[in-house]
Amino acid sequence: MTVILYLLGASLVLGGGGLALFLWALRTGQFEDLEGAANRILFDDAPD
Repeated sequence: MTVILYLLGASLVLGGGGLALFLWALRTGQFEDLEGAANRILFDDAPD
């Protein structure tokens, strides 16, 4: 029975950490330009 409590605590900690990382990514603008990376892969870089 105590194993279930440990697993429940671990899942809450991991879920909270994932939520915190997602909210951090939203606030720092990680999802601002979703099309840019998809379009950038189609074009070659300029030669040096």
